[in-house]
Amino acid sequence: MYSEERSQMWLDSSYVKEEDKEEIRAILGQPAELEDRFYKDLEFGTAGLRGIMGMGTNRMNTYVVDMTTQALANYIAKKGEKAKGMGVVIAYDSRNQSEKFARSAAAVLAGNQIKTYLFDSLRSVPQLSFAIRHLNCISGIVITASHNPPAYNGYKVYWKEGYQITPEAAVEISEEISDIHDFSMIRTADLESAKEQGILQIISEDVDAAYMKEIMKGITRRDLIQEQGSQLKIVYTALHGSGNVPVLRGLKEAGFDQVYSVKKQEAPDGNFPTVREPNPEKKEVFALAMELGKEVDADILLGTDPDADRLGVAYKNETGDYRLLSGNEIGILLSYYLLKTAKEQERLSEKGVIIKSIVSTELVENIAKDFGVKVINVLTGFKYIGELVEEYSRTKVRDFIFGFEESYGYLPGTHCRDKDAIMTSLVLCEMALHCKSQNKTLGDVLEDIYETYGYCLDDIMAMEMAGKEGAATIGRIVDYFRKNMPMKWGERRVNIVEDYLSGKRNLVGVSTEDIGLPKSNVIKAYLEDGSWFCVRPSGTEPKIKIYFSIRGNSVEEAAATLQDLKSQINQKISDIRQEQG
Repeated sequence: MYSEERSQMWLDSSYVKEEDKEEIRAILGQPAELEDRFYKDLEFGTAGLRGIMGMGTNRMNTYVVDMTTQALANYIAKKGEKAKGMGVVIAYDSRNQSEKFARSAAAVLAGNQIKTYLFDSLRSVPQLSFAIRHLNCISGIVITASHNPPAYNGYKVYWKEGYQITPEAAVEISEEISDIHDFSMIRTADLESAKEQGILQIISEDVDAAYMKEIMKGITRRDLIQEQGSQLKIVYTALHGSGNVPVLRGLKEAGFDQVYSVKKQEAPDGNFPTVREPNPEKKEVFALAMELGKEVDADILLGTDPDADRLGVAYKNETGDYRLLSGNEIGILLSYYLLKTAKEQERLSEKGVIIKSIVSTELVENIAKDFGVKVINVLTGFKYIGELVEEYSRTKVRDFIFGFEESYGYLPGTHCRDKDAIMTSLVLCEMALHCKSQNKTLGDVLEDIYETYGYCLDDIMAMEMAGKEGAATIGRIVDYFRKNMPMKWGERRVNIVEDYLSGKRNLVGVSTEDIGLPKSNVIKAYLEDGSWFCVRPSGTEPKIKIYFSIRGNSVEEAAATLQDLKSQINQKISDIRQEQG
């Protein structure tokens, strides 16, 4: 009944366009579909909004975008006239309706007399993060659903420091959304009139050029690139997203001239016609890049997701095939390369720091310790890395070197406060060239690292559980591991359990201590051999994720342990789901 009442409110509203009402009328005879679309509001959190596109309160559409933007405008207005004058910058990627949603958000901001900057065409997340600080804005919006399937879109909100809003801000904006009872409370402006009045400004090359200038600071071996850059052959795929123009421009300006773009995946297309989903974590999305790589004998393949904040990498191995690196492996390689290069160039600070998420590989700890650098762990979500980058830039207590998450997100500079696949592409190509100049591949260097610092095999198991029932199942699974964590997995005992929701670390049979991080719905168990696994619901997708980091005396030993532990946890989750049924 609740869903029927809410859908009728949309049908009765003069704010909702007739063609959109037709979409609602078409499902009135489908109770399950109607309920799924209207049983709740699309949840607004620290990642903003993300959902399937369509009509309904639980869908991504211009009406949900407008209400959310009005709530953001109200939140900004409470910060005072200065905040409104600082303005909001908006970017969008290649997804279906992204430009439409961006323009709709701009109309609402302008209608609230908030200075608005709108990019003239699609741009990446790192360009948006950079633009916030470059233009001295109070906030930023980017319309994207990252690497989700084509049916999805989303709405991310950033604050003046350039990282995504804090949980506290998300709660306040969510409360503002709840206070908007009907569409009549939304104030909008005509975009052309807003431009004429100066409240809306279209931005382009000036911001792009400033961004490019900053990311070029990541190039540290200019002489090597000048002398041997043409010897490195690079294949790049934008996966139909926003990375094509900035990545190719960046590589060219850095001095790499043997760059080949995958033409079939070059043009922006929200249907992502050549892939099931545009996720550079997946080997299958590199199929066309691998074909082109073999054709031109490329040394390295690069791929970015639609909003170009995540980067996938494959290198040519000794057999001439291409091996896709995991997110953790890329993090390990970049950490080692950046530290080693800084030390060789005598610019490695004793205050240096690498920041990573709690679910990312801890092998970096061994590497950093060898170079006299500290590693700091933060909760999953790059905003937590961005917060510390901002803090250290302000206080000078530490010198930020590198930040990363296992989910293919990296930041090797301080120009923005979010992951940046564009700048990382440049650094990785420099690293690949340096390896090649020493007759090595990225794989060779990775093996050298393992031999020096120990073997560590990292993996992730993700299970999709969509809809209302799926969300309930995810809750039951996490609840099981929180309350009934088995203290033995095979022959391996659990000696530490971290519950990030309670904020407690239980040293089994010894003591309990505070973790010292914000609360989050995450459970992490350490085994006696130093391996660990972590259970966490995804914050952006209807999935439960189990992360693994396995230690061993060899890669074979670690692989066997990983397979055994995955099998046991998978069986346990299957049992929980059957009990539910």
